[in-house]
Formats: sequence, structure tokens, C-alpha cells
Amino acid sequence: MPAARTRPAKTKGELTRDQVIAKAAALFNQLGYANASISDIMRATGLQKGGIYRHFESKEMLEVAAFEFAVEALGQRFKDALAGKASAGERLRAIVSVYASLPTSPPVPGGCPVLNAAIESDDSNPALKRRVAKVLRDWHAFVARLVAQGRERGELHGSVNPTQFTTTLIASLEGAIMLSKLWNTNEPMREVRLELEAKIAEIEID
Repeated sequence: MPAARTRPAKTKGELTRDQVIAKAAALFNQLGYANASISDIMRATGLQKGGIYRHFESKEMLEVAAFEFAVEALGQRFKDALAGKASAGERLRAIVSVYASLPTSPPVPGGCPVLNAAIESDDSNPALKRRVAKVLRDWHAFVARLVAQGRERGELHGSVNPTQFTTTLIASLEGAIMLSKLWNTNEPMREVRLELEAKIAEIEID
């Protein structure tokens, strides 16, 4: 049996690029993509402007890379939560639990990176806008498919509409994150979590 291939160690340049992306992701998520400047990133990383632009041709390219980093960190949260969850109800509750943790423990400082980028997304960076839209479309499709499969396997009532249920679930959770952040309290998320968990129990088939 051939030995498993090991990944080559990252070069100094690759490590520097990773550092810039991680620092930029936190800054963009906290200050906003438009408000966080290259000067802010220079201070956070200790690099000069030339050192940053050696890895990214423009601030817009760095914004997309930073968003990808944040989304990957968030995706790992969902992956970990869904591991070992077999039924549709269990998987839906796992998704809700991850969302519920975001106001107080986001994957990068500043809150939900998808919500923040979606609110700020405009035509100033079309590539970022397209990427944010795709992430949300893909996530909606994933959850809707989960609901549809739950119906097919007899785990969820056939009357539940996968698209409508998913839109309500995601909009409710993202809205709860926004209100929790604006009001500086986790109470909106607590209330929405209880409501959604009750709805999941309602559509489950024992």
C-alpha cells in the first residue's frame, strides 16, 4: 500500500498571505468592507502597502479572499455540528444551534460574516457581491434539500414546503443575529431559536 502523501510545507510567502487574509477578514467583518482601509490592514499585519499588494492585486481581491476565509470558518462550524446527525429534525436543530451561537461566538470577530457582507454588498465590488449571493443561494438550496429528503424518508410531514420553510428559517435566524447585535442582547436569538425548534418539532413525524 503506497504511503499517504503529505502536504508540502507552506512557503514564507504563503504564510504571509494567509496572515493577511485572516487579519483582513476580522477587520472587514468588524469595520465593514468599505470602511476598513489598507492602512488598517497594514497596522494589523505590520506589513507595508507593497507587502500587501505583492499578494493581492487590489483591495477588492483581498475582500473576496477574506470573505472566503470567513465563510470557510463558518462552514466548518456547520460541518462539525451536523456530524453524526442522521434525521432531518436533528440536522435542522443542529443548524439552528450554530446560528444561535453566532451573536456571542462568531467564527471571526464582528458577527455573522455572511449577514454582514450581504448587508454591505453593493456594486462597488461586483465580485464580492456575486460571491455573497452564491453563498446564500447554495446554503438555501442545501437546507431546502435537507427538508425535502426528510419528507421523502417519512421524517417530516409531507405538507411542509421545503423552499418556504428554508426561507423562513434562514431569514428568521439572520434577522435574530442582526437584532441581537443592534440591541446588544442575545434575547432575540433566544426567542427565535425557541420558536424554530418548536416548528421543527411540529413538522417531525414520530
